[in-house]
This record gives sequence, C-alpha cells and structure tokens, in this order.
Amino acid sequence: MDKKAVISIVSNAMLDEMEDAIEVVSPGRFIKLDNGYKAIYEETEISGMKGTTTTLTINDKEVVLEREGTTNTKMYFNKKEPSVAMYQTPYGLLELGIYTKGLLVDMNEDGGKLEINYAMTIAGDVSVDTNLSLKIKTQKTIN
Repeated sequence: MDKKAVISIVSNAMLDEMEDAIEVVSPGRFIKLDNGYKAIYEETEISGMKGTTTTLTINDKEVVLEREGTTNTKMYFNKKEPSVAMYQTPYGLLELGIYTKGLLVDMNEDGGKLEINYAMTIAGDVSVDTNLSLKIKTQKTIN
C-alpha cells in the first residue's frame, strides 16, 4: 500500500539551555511494509536541507532515518543501544552519536504519529537534546 500523505515534522533541540524549534509541513508518501511503515518527503529551505529526500523506516522497536541529496546520513533510533552516524553536509562530514531516550510509535495504514526523544553528540563532544515529532495523515492510494 502506497498513499499520498501530509507529513508534519516538529523538531525541538536544546543546546546550552537555548531551544531551537523547526516546524515543517510537507507532502510525501506513506507506505505499509510487512513489518512496519515507510514515510518519504522532500526537505525544504526551512529545514536547511533543500534538495534532500528524507525516508523514515518505522517499526515498533526502531526507526531508521535516511537522508539523500544535499545532506546524506543514515541514523538509527532504538532504546536498546546507542548508534553512530556519519552526517555529510555541503560544509563537511560530522560524526554523530545517537542515544535514544524515548521512542513512541502509534501508526496504522492511515498514518499516525511518531515521537523520538534523543541526545546527540557531535564529534564526541557537544551534546544536543532533541525531540522529533511526526504526524502523518494519508490521503489517497497511489497506483
């Protein structure tokens, strides 16, 4: 099942008691998989990643966030173990440590919501606490 969807993304990041919030609503696709779901959307200028396609592969225990385009990365979010991701930007390569604190998945074939609360280290140093929230609302099936 492959449906058109409206995907709302809210990202709140805290660094040294300063909050940075980004909210984006983007058209995309929502696909039911055998063991979960996939959400795909194009990044915008607001996110600072215009020209990048983001794909989220979602199941109850893990979320994989992949970006391809002007920014490239593959990030794993699961509560069992931390992960490391290489984050390629137009300005250079960063090593990110990802420590998932909370993962809430409430999805069905019509969409749903996803909440990821995580800490991220940059080059093993600076720590950023982030809450990523997605709401997906499907429209019609794509043939």
